[in-house]
Amino acid sequence: MNIALPILVLPLPEQNYSCHGCGNCCRDFTVQLRAADLEKLRAQEWEAKLGMSVTTEFRGTVYLKQREDGACIFLMDDGLCRIHREYGFAEKPIACQLFPFVLVPDDQRTRVGISFACQSVRENKGAVLRSHLSEIDRMSQALPQTRVATYSAMLADALGAKDGELEALAQVVDRFLARDDVAMSDRFDGLAFIASSLGRAKLAQVRAQRFTELVVLLATALPGELEHVPLDEALPKQLRLLRQAVYARIEDVQVNRAKALGRMRTVITQMLASRSFTRGKGAVPNVARGILRDTTYADIARVPRLSLSKDRDAIDALFTRYTRATILGGRAWGAGYYGWPAVRGLQALTLNLACTAWLARALAAARHHDEVTIDDARDALGRIDRHAGRAPWLGSVGERLRLEFFRLDDGLRRIVRESI
Repeated sequence: MNIALPILVLPLPEQNYSCHGCGNCCRDFTVQLRAADLEKLRAQEWEAKLGMSVTTEFRGTVYLKQREDGACIFLMDDGLCRIHREYGFAEKPIACQLFPFVLVPDDQRTRVGISFACQSVRENKGAVLRSHLSEIDRMSQALPQTRVATYSAMLADALGAKDGELEALAQVVDRFLARDDVAMSDRFDGLAFIASSLGRAKLAQVRAQRFTELVVLLATALPGELEHVPLDEALPKQLRLLRQAVYARIEDVQVNRAKALGRMRTVITQMLASRSFTRGKGAVPNVARGILRDTTYADIARVPRLSLSKDRDAIDALFTRYTRATILGGRAWGAGYYGWPAVRGLQALTLNLACTAWLARALAAARHHDEVTIDDARDALGRIDRHAGRAPWLGSVGERLRLEFFRLDDGLRRIVRESI
């Protein structure tokens, strides 16, 4: 008889959440349906009520149908869900119920992470996270695989983690990120420094307690150590790969649009947009539902780094809360991030931060702001985090190769300094 794993709600008192009914998730996400979801929808007899199918199939997967503007067919004018109104919260598809929580099992517990694709999460509005525990427990019962022990994440490529190593890494990095005496640019440069240093280290020779000592040594040397390893500006190829990584994180093809265009035209459109981001010249293509419309790469380059913004303290608090929540909530590596080992997952998290900073500058340019505002930063983080751990291409070999290149010539540190 299997015993369900205990639930560990994100241990970050600084993070709050309650749903405020903004309806943004219903406008912005394509909801994949499970067999149990389909049974509920059939029992609710929506086709008879609405006179049309409420689902659509694309490449062998069934989704909730969307309107032409991308909004869910059940989203009402007041921003609420019609299924919720007529049948109750528990009768919605499980993906809708669970958002923005993310359940990540390992060999000892199920961690509850949280997605910053949610506006209320980004704005830190609502109740303490532990107040949602009973509801999370109920939802997890509909997803029994999230309460069954799975593997412990690897420490590095082809290197399994010993007892205590992953927890030590998470706790040491979290303590560094929580330091309020370190400037924003140094804090995230420091994160890049730790991720890059661990990527270069021969960890097979530094295990258990010695690994903990290594991580502590790296973290306690910061930020002073950064002064001894100064950086030149990011290399042109590093900036090209950064823009390419941004595109991979904001590309969002709606099912209805992809079906209308057809597979070939969709692929060609994506290839042309990716090439534009790589070149970084001229006008930014119409991506992510037009959020960068009428913007040029030159406009984006003129926007100052985030640490020069008047809103830098608020942006710092947002980025710090996001980074800590991602690590402590199990979304940085292992089952929460494509099964990746911890060191590579930490590098990916650093890249996600750099991409968020670049996109925040791009949004500021599109909105004709002289500098990045907290709203620009929040919206950028929402776009970047919505795909993290979900989009299969971000867990691909191509993404691993991109990170491998950034590991060279202090690439991660350079692109972080470039935008943050």
